[in-house]
Amino acid sequence: MNSNNSSDTAGGIQKEDYAAVRHGGAGLANLSTRGRFEVSGSEAVLFLNGLITNDMKTLGANNWMLAAFPNVQGRLIAVVRVARLTDETSSPRFFLDTEETTHDKVLKAIERFTLAGDFKVVDATSDTSLLTIQGKQAPEIIQRALGIDVRGLSPKGVLKASFNGDPLTILHATHTAEDGFDLLTSATIASSLEDGLIKAGAVPIANETFETMRIEAGVPKFGIDMDDTNVVSETNLDEAISFTKGCYIGQEIIARIKYRGHVAKKLTGLLFDAGAQGDVASPIKFEGKDIGRITSVTYSPSLGRSVALAYVRYERTEPGTRVTVIAGDREIEATVHELPFVRGSWYPESVMTNV
Repeated sequence: MNSNNSSDTAGGIQKEDYAAVRHGGAGLANLSTRGRFEVSGSEAVLFLNGLITNDMKTLGANNWMLAAFPNVQGRLIAVVRVARLTDETSSPRFFLDTEETTHDKVLKAIERFTLAGDFKVVDATSDTSLLTIQGKQAPEIIQRALGIDVRGLSPKGVLKASFNGDPLTILHATHTAEDGFDLLTSATIASSLEDGLIKAGAVPIANETFETMRIEAGVPKFGIDMDDTNVVSETNLDEAISFTKGCYIGQEIIARIKYRGHVAKKLTGLLFDAGAQGDVASPIKFEGKDIGRITSVTYSPSLGRSVALAYVRYERTEPGTRVTVIAGDREIEATVHELPFVRGSWYPESVMTNV
């Protein structure tokens, strides 16, 4: 069961790491288990555009976007972040990252084109590290630790810099619905970079706390909140899909769903009544009829309630809809809630980075 409680006591005193991120400080997490790839070559845009749901042609230099790899049925293979690291006058070079569980799927999808043209793929997972610093004080801590000013970096912006003579790539991105920055560097200097950020004031984030904030931020996780049984459009990753680009694998199915109106179900939030909490896979009912199931659940210290991510029939996804969750022999009341559950003081239109 995916359930966490970020409290130290029954009275609800929050852990230091949760409080740092949510209440004006900043927390540091290591995301190096994610799969990371470098893709380059004059035909990189052409090949990638035929595989993913978003439009690579619209991705400007030093920016990133979300995209999904679908299969021919429009079902999800993986979600990736794609960052363009070169300007439009140079041969395209991209950084892709994805969840650990979808590393092999992404590699298999893209490496088969390496002999088809000017398209090069390097699996950089073992040679690089990825850290994230989340919270309002993230820019100040980066400035103190690295001497780099990131305050002017736009949401989804990418900054190329250096640390101790090694290349450092900084991506403006949130995993928690708070301000945040991801730092991509070589594996050899990751430890010293991490130490420097902690000395500058970043609080290490425990895995359990990061998971709680992921759910609060409404970020789905592959294998838990989405998998290859889901059509991409069901996963609340609308920003990862372009409906104006040319053909790609699975486009016909995804476009047909869009233009017929909507998917049958969609990932949304549930806010439980005080003192109640359902379980993963608990059925959801409306007026006695099954309308969905829970995928992730946690206790939210910010809301003082338990919250969940759940698939709910589209016609019942209106925020404020009252539903009943069946947890064993118990019937628990909850309310459909828009995502994210918690929004930080800095909040772009999109909070989704990885997945």
